[in-house]
Amino acid sequence: MSNQVSNQVFINLSESIQRTRIAAIALAKLSSDAKNAALEAIAVALEQQAEIILAANQKDLADANANQLPSALIARLKLDPNKLKGMIAGVRDVIRLDDPIGDRQIHRELDAGLVLERLSCPLGVIGVIFESRPDAVTQIAALGIKSGNGVILKGGSEAINSCEAIASVIYQALEALFAKQGGVSPNVVQLLTTRAETLAILQMDKLIDLIIPRGSNQFVRYIQDNTHIPVLGHADGVCHLYIDVAADLDQAIAIAIDSKTQYPAACNAIETMLVHSAIAANFLPLALAAFQERGVELRGCDRTQKIIAINPATESDWSMEYCDLILAIKIVDSLEEAIAHITTYGSKHTEAIVTEDPAIADIFMSDIDAAAVYHNCSTRFADGFRYGFGAEVGISTNKMPPRGPVGLEGLVTYKYRLVGHGHIVADYVGANAKAFTHRDL
Repeated sequence: MSNQVSNQVFINLSESIQRTRIAAIALAKLSSDAKNAALEAIAVALEQQAEIILAANQKDLADANANQLPSALIARLKLDPNKLKGMIAGVRDVIRLDDPIGDRQIHRELDAGLVLERLSCPLGVIGVIFESRPDAVTQIAALGIKSGNGVILKGGSEAINSCEAIASVIYQALEALFAKQGGVSPNVVQLLTTRAETLAILQMDKLIDLIIPRGSNQFVRYIQDNTHIPVLGHADGVCHLYIDVAADLDQAIAIAIDSKTQYPAACNAIETMLVHSAIAANFLPLALAAFQERGVELRGCDRTQKIIAINPATESDWSMEYCDLILAIKIVDSLEEAIAHITTYGSKHTEAIVTEDPAIADIFMSDIDAAAVYHNCSTRFADGFRYGFGAEVGISTNKMPPRGPVGLEGLVTYKYRLVGHGHIVADYVGANAKAFTHRDL
């Protein structure tokens, strides 16, 4: 991307985003019923316009294939009737979630007549920049509306027809409902379509409160390096599955296959499998047959290659996010060695262990530093929808919260409200200072 943005693009977009900001202020005051009515209107409209959305997606897929885009990108781009149904179900799942706004987290008397509250409130305006995933439009719009936030969406050029079709359905649904009974303004959701607009919003730290990038590690790092706006997300999804000496081998095969092949383009698919040396001779031939049946290319360390005939793994494979049907395998001699490998090469996203020894599992889940740590289940469960969040705006590997799949709770902050009756700090200092009561109400 060029870093040059014309003044006219910046000015025009600033005015547009200001309208979203004004709409977001009004949205923050609406009732849960009003927000849920808007979400149901969106879900119904998406159902009614499904054929138009799928036709637009077919145009994007045709262009993507003609341009020979990476298979992982095409997999994320593709919408089919089932995926569209899941997208709509995600909107309705958000309806069923509790409203996160206005939750009183602290209610405390500081002194007689001086009462403090801490209330949850929206962030304001969120900019989400994503590659390829047109379903992100509905996920983020739904979560934004429920959490009282305006959203600025920028999809990749490869998904432009799909994103425009979905965004148009959402806008028209909100516009019709707003004209009929008020409530959520259609201006709370805005879709951008050009690279110049992407560069412009990265400079709008006065208008946009949070940026969420979703895409390749290079893409996320670019966003992180080119804005002063707080960024929520992850650059890499290098996930591991450790097969312990005490693993049930049939269970391990099933989990490994699901973690790699159920959707290899996902950031929560495994890229490396670690196998304890004591069970490697029995396990690896079983794994080879299962993975070959599903077209997975295996790459292994020297010890692995002595047991099964696969391609060699190089040092770069241990830190590679393939997003494809490729898996690196390494034999380790202990739990400690597995943890050390994950600590060195992992991206703090999702790590899993297969073992029947609960003590070993506890150590693994305690000592691994990642947003998600799993025992005897697929890494593919790392998802806001599967966690019951309704949907997610992204997955964060940051140490500071929110961490992991980010749903409604990650899109709110809080403010302190203090109400007194002429109280002044001078009365609480000095020799005759009054004492605070600090009594929770």
